[in-house]
Amino acid sequence: MQQKGTVVLVSNSSWYLYNFRRGTLLHLRDAGYRVIGLAPFDDFSHRLTEELGIVHWPLPMEGKNTRVLGEGRSLLALFAALRRAKPLFVFNFTVKANIYSGLACRLLGLPYANNVSGLGTAFLHDGWLFRRVRWLYGVANRGARRVFFQNDEDHALFMAHGLLGETPTTVLPGSGVDCVRFAFSPLPSRSPFTFVMIARLLGDKGVREYVRAAERVKAEHPGTRFLLVGPLGASNKTAIDACEVHAWEAAGVVEYLGEQPDVRPWLEQAQVLVLPSYREGMPRTVLEASAMGRPAIVSDVPGCRQAVVAGETGWLCEVRSADALALRMRECLSMSVEQLQLAGNAARRRVEQEFDERLVVSAVQQLLNEPHAQGWMIRPAD
Repeated sequence: MQQKGTVVLVSNSSWYLYNFRRGTLLHLRDAGYRVIGLAPFDDFSHRLTEELGIVHWPLPMEGKNTRVLGEGRSLLALFAALRRAKPLFVFNFTVKANIYSGLACRLLGLPYANNVSGLGTAFLHDGWLFRRVRWLYGVANRGARRVFFQNDEDHALFMAHGLLGETPTTVLPGSGVDCVRFAFSPLPSRSPFTFVMIARLLGDKGVREYVRAAERVKAEHPGTRFLLVGPLGASNKTAIDACEVHAWEAAGVVEYLGEQPDVRPWLEQAQVLVLPSYREGMPRTVLEASAMGRPAIVSDVPGCRQAVVAGETGWLCEVRSADALALRMRECLSMSVEQLQLAGNAARRRVEQEFDERLVVSAVQQLLNEPHAQGWMIRPAD
């Protein structure tokens, strides 16, 4: 197959590209594009090349770094890499990549799309720095060919703050789920009852609320298991350190399983997924759990509330409240296996109908097929 040209996907981690954009990467590769994943080197970088067969270029970018020198280095590295790649199109993911790569693409005259997969710390907190970040976000978005959102509330917020200009927008069903890979499995009927939370260990993900709720429930139902899956050491200002996690383990509150290359075995063990996050785009872990027939307890915030149908495929609880979360957990413990299974079945049906990753891949290909994706200011090398 004759190569169609280069498409670059930019993110703040190789982990994100591998876990959340695998379907898009494989589609672009199989469609004949040269695909470059431009992201910091981590444990998943080699998987992009060895398992998915795409090119990985390391990018110096740290999520929690706000020093001018470090940020300038990231922007210059992006500019140099994109100039070298001469891509037909650039897809940006995560906040810093949207801003920095968006700005670099504007300077180079490259067509690009930003993907808002959540608002991040810049929208959960305020202050001079965060206001400047939001302003830069608007500059980057206004030069994009399209901005993709994962829920209507984030889209409305960007519109209200003037962060889009005349840029076309599309609301997608998250990053999509591979419903074949995340196949349905019946709920475990055996004891103990198991809750699982799968997320980066950040304060903004509601990890501490999960642990405090687990303490309350475990005091009444000591046999209940609370699994916690996700990477430590995330590059984020709200990252939870290892000492705090070890203290939770020592107290016998949660079972911390670390970062797992495949979360399916842990979802199979659980009856209910929990995600008490402060805000999301469209939480992938909830959709993956739903695909496997697991209902979820999530916080009543943008992104999370769209990931479940309250009372049908899952349950909402007050954000930042361990008491409210513990109450929902107790309610689940009081349900029969049949009641929980009905919720899990409904969750699977909804994912199949509304969140299949083929919908996301189709939107990416449609953008590449548009007339503007034919020639750029930077011409491909002969």
